[in-house]
Amino acid sequence: MKRFFAGMTDTGKVRNVNQDAYYIDPNGRFFIVADGMGGHAGGQEASLIATQTIKDYILDHWDRPEQSQTLLKNALIAANKAILQDQQQHPERSDMGTTAVVALFREDEENPWFANVGDSRLYRLRGHTLQQITEDQTWVAQAVKRNALTPDEARIHPWRHVLSQCLGREDLSDISIDQMDVQPGDRLLLCSDGLTEELSDTIITANLKSIRACEAAAKALVQEAKDREGRDNITVIVVAVGSLEG
Repeated sequence: MKRFFAGMTDTGKVRNVNQDAYYIDPNGRFFIVADGMGGHAGGQEASLIATQTIKDYILDHWDRPEQSQTLLKNALIAANKAILQDQQQHPERSDMGTTAVVALFREDEENPWFANVGDSRLYRLRGHTLQQITEDQTWVAQAVKRNALTPDEARIHPWRHVLSQCLGREDLSDISIDQMDVQPGDRLLLCSDGLTEELSDTIITANLKSIRACEAAAKALVQEAKDREGRDNITVIVVAVGSLEG
């Protein structure tokens, strides 16, 4: 299916450094968003290392007989190892880490695959319905699954940013990988939590539905987040699947 796509990242209104990073394959085969942590230099470096390593691994192995889920898993494992190696070489960045969310389209497969570590998200808009495809790897997400918190309580909980998994840890054990259904007319959104902290699903849906051009939709979402408080770095990638942008 033909795809249109665009991405944008912004420092926001509070932070001095952008610790987010993203990559869009020029041919629309895969998309990456990473949100770094661990101080200004550390977070920025971690997200860049992750994005570059995942990109390089996917490109190097694209034409090899490697299943998509294996390709994604190995790409994120390679990114984790690269960050750990950088930590050893630069002790001042020893606590750095990053989230990562990746969407992967291969022409010989009907539906794309996705992978995530941390709380950067992948959404799918179909018709009037926005669905979060990824599951946050955070303390509050686990509490919601245990019915210890409601989703509304989780949105404002002081521990909502505490990750249960991230790249840059020796004990990385849970890379979430799955395949998702897409249909012509669907829109996908990959984003860092700088967007979802500021915007509700209703506002995200309204922007994706009313603004057909991917670049304009990405800019509008970032601006909406900044117009509220823009407390964190904001990164979005918008992908229109199998349909004209308008």
